Formats: sequence, C-alpha cells, structure tokens
Amino acid sequence: MVPARSLMKATVVVAAVFLIAGCNRGHEPSAADLAAQARAEATYQSAQRAWRAQRVAALTTPDGWTSLIGLHLLDDGVHRVGSGTDNGIRLLMGPPKLGLFTLRDGKVSFSADTALSLNGQPSRGGPLRSDADPGGPDVVSFDEGKGLVAVIERGGRLWLRVKHADADSRLRFTGLTYWPGGRDWQVQARFIAHPKGTTLDIGNIIGSSDKIANPGAVEFTRNGKVYRIEALDEGEGTLFLMFADRTSGHGSYGAGRFLDAPMPDAKGRVLIDFNRAYNPPCAFTLFATCPLPPLQNRLDLRIEAGEKAYVKPKHSPDSIR
Repeated sequence: MVPARSLMKATVVVAAVFLIAGCNRGHEPSAADLAAQARAEATYQSAQRAWRAQRVAALTTPDGWTSLIGLHLLDDGVHRVGSGTDNGIRLLMGPPKLGLFTLRDGKVSFSADTALSLNGQPSRGGPLRSDADPGGPDVVSFDEGKGLVAVIERGGRLWLRVKHADADSRLRFTGLTYWPGGRDWQVQARFIAHPKGTTLDIGNIIGSSDKIANPGAVEFTRNGKVYRIEALDEGEGTLFLMFADRTSGHGSYGAGRFLDAPMPDAKGRVLIDFNRAYNPPCAFTLFATCPLPPLQNRLDLRIEAGEKAYVKPKHSPDSIR
C-alpha cells in the first residue's frame, strides 16, 4: 500500500542540507552558499522524480493496484467461480469455469475446474490461507500466471481479491498529475505521543473497521494556524498519515490522501513532505478496500501539493459483478 518508503531517509537528509545552506541571514549569500543551495535543490528534485517514477511502477506492475478486477464476499457454503454467466461469482476475466471455492468454519478451500497453480506450483485444489495469516495469503494463479486470486480478511469477513495483468485499468493507466507543491509544503512537525497501546478505529469503504496502532499525532503550523494529524503505525517503520483537506473532491481524490513520514527523532521532530501525498488504491479501482481518514484528520486547509485526483480511462468497468 505504501510506496517509496526507502526514499524517506534521503528526503530528510536533502531537506536538512537545503535548510542549512539557506540560513545565513546576516549577509548576502556567498557564491558557495548559492552553489550549495543549487546542489541541494537539484538533489531534492531528482529524489522527487525518482519517487514519482517508483510510484507509477508500483501501481502498474502486473500484480499492482491497477490490476484489480474483482472483490467478492464469501458467505458460508460453496461458490462456483469463473467468467461464465452460470457462475455464482462471475469474474471479469479468466476461464469460463475457474473452480469451486468453499467457506466452512471460517476456512476457505478450492477445487480447480481448469489448469491452475497454487503459490507457483500446479494444483488441483486445497486449503487457502488468508492475508490475516502470519505467512501471508496463498495465491491461486490462472491464465498462465496473469490472473491471481487470494483470500483477504476485512472486518471479520472473508473476500476473494482477483487481479489480472491484462486488466483494462492497468493497460490503459492514464498517469499521475500533481499539484504545484514545492519546498514550502515540506514542513517540520512536532510529534505528540499517546500512551503506549493506543489504537484508533479506522473505517473503510466496505463498511467495516479495524483498530490500528495510533502511537501519537503530528502537529504543524501553516499561516500561523496549528494543524494536527493522528498518525498510525502499520509496522512499516514509518508513520502512516491519512488526511482529507479543502482540495478533497476539488482537484484531489474526494476521500482523502495518504502520506508516509519518518518516525520522530530524539527531539520529537517529524519532517512531513506533502509533495509526496498520494492517492489511496480506491482512486484507481473499485475493487480495493481502502481505509478512510478519521474525522480528526479532516483539515481546514488547502494542501496544494502531492497527487491530484486520478482521471480513469473512459469505458472502464464501473460495477462489481
């Protein structure tokens, strides 16, 4: 879900160099100062371009978010799955009859009706782990590996998540556009820790919610006003920020955007780069289960930095079958 975290440390270092280079306020900047600022700016812009390229690459890989073609709730019982019209769960792509998927006592198993692989090995069926398993979900592949099926757990219920490398949303990806942004949107924030073990109920677009670790909040000042964002920790080594702002639905994705920030330093400082605010998967596909920003993270502020709303290709599938 969260791209380009490996670039976060480099971003912080570049920002520090830039700030130091520009702090000689007592006199006109020297040639060396100007050269240092130019180098810092060039390094920063290069890092931004690399981050954006990595973002597009992650979205459009054969199994990336743009390859999603289905999200199907599993009720107790047997479900025939495939692209044919006589299936209980009909896929947008794939063989007419993929197989039978059975949910019993909270466990899913499958029986193949066509040539399939399970975790890369030919298989005729067996039990399937979900993404709630510590080892991750089992993956059923079809169409010579182009199609993928996995079981995911959301809100205590099990779903089939289906991907295909030939998904229209992937092959006709229209690209990303950005707000002007700039260094003015790279802000120093203060981390305010919560008591250990604090969680926050986070709802999602399928109507369920999960308790996510909420180690604290970040506060920053903009135009003399203090703003606060509750931060989440999903075990990635960074703070995960979900927010909506005055551009949401007005140039930015209506449900809000995501942002990754480094963990606070020893003095509780966190560098937030709003230029790297990005759209949730639901901006690109109807078949994701995106979390939604909590009410506390709805900001009375226009953040004209980061990704703008995604423009989907025309005539894309607009419903879950």
